[in-house]
Amino acid sequence: MRAYWFDNLPGDQREPHDSGREVSPEYLSKLGILHFNYPNVDDVNALAAKREYKNRDEITISPNTMGEVYEEKVKTFFHEHLHEDEEIRYILDGGGFFDVRSEGDDWIRVKLEKHDLMIMPAGIYHRFTTDTQNYTKAMRLFKEDPKWTPLNRGADTDKNEFREAYLKSRGGGVLVESH
Repeated sequence: MRAYWFDNLPGDQREPHDSGREVSPEYLSKLGILHFNYPNVDDVNALAAKREYKNRDEITISPNTMGEVYEEKVKTFFHEHLHEDEEIRYILDGGGFFDVRSEGDDWIRVKLEKHDLMIMPAGIYHRFTTDTQNYTKAMRLFKEDPKWTPLNRGADTDKNEFREAYLKSRGGGVLVESH
């Protein structure tokens, strides 16, 4: 895993958009983001048991597996949203980018590659895209049954109970209005 400030320059979302300014693991932790590198699935299984993730599935995001809907789906994943559950991804092959909002509402880009596992807290605004290889194979883990309702950022999600709980968990962070 590598994290840095997103450069906000125009261009394909799958490009690195690397500003050259690194973001420390400590800062990500302050945002509630946990990262592990597990070359062995047994380590993933141990974490799943410890954190009570009862269900899982695998998804392959690529033009070969998704066909004509690939480009549309990747654009959909890139819409800024939150979930009311933790989002847990273990990269089995390939890679991709998760962008997460900082305390000041700037984008931080997190590059995940094979064997990276990232946990994002419920209520954090984020988005996802494959990288220029257009291939991500990931395991998704869930505490209960999979819920895949992305709540796109807006006035309603800014006041969502999970968003507000997330901000409080960060020490009462300032609520930033959607834009």
